[in-house]
Amino acid sequence: MKKVFIFLGPPGCGKGTQTSRLSQKLDIPHIDTGSLLRKNIQDNTPFGIEAKSYIDKGQLVPIEVVQNVIKDRIKKDDCRDGFILDGFPRSVEQADALKDILKEVTNFNLKDHAVAIYFDIANDVLVKRLVNRRSCPKCGMIYNLLSSPPKLMNYCDICDTQLIQRKDDNEETAKLRFETYEKETKPLLEYFDNEGILEEINADAPIGDVWQSIKKIVCEED
Repeated sequence: MKKVFIFLGPPGCGKGTQTSRLSQKLDIPHIDTGSLLRKNIQDNTPFGIEAKSYIDKGQLVPIEVVQNVIKDRIKKDDCRDGFILDGFPRSVEQADALKDILKEVTNFNLKDHAVAIYFDIANDVLVKRLVNRRSCPKCGMIYNLLSSPPKLMNYCDICDTQLIQRKDDNEETAKLRFETYEKETKPLLEYFDNEGILEEINADAPIGDVWQSIKKIVCEED
């Protein structure tokens, strides 16, 4: 079975929901780059201190710092049987770096042990999803007012906390994020296709159908 699962897709495509499911099914960690960076900053690790120094200046965290954070996480014992990457790599350059990281700290390699799953969905659908997205500030549960609304409008089903809308979940910001994604990340599709590890799924399908597509890919890799 494949050991490394790389989830690719623009913001709002549904990767987060499916990574959680796959993580539980295979009992392997979900490595979310954004959350990982925030935890390093919160824990005041050397990598976190370095990342924060750039963020405080309004600058992007350099690729080298992100790669070091990922490498350090993959070294942990819970990654020995595999892991799911979400948010890394974001560019062809980072994909090359991932090859080196796998070679250096694991027994895995892209061609034999990895599969990249692309969540294919139209931009206009994504915009509608994002502007209707709400999240719980207490437990982190995410809802969509159109496709997966809370039972009581604007309140979390889990902890009854009032839901919030992220400031960047608006139409203008969403379109800009998709433009950035198209420019920087989509070349990865050709890269992973050339590696022979790319799989595409219809992310506009119901959540359950998307999960079945992922399970089919995973089972075919057994």
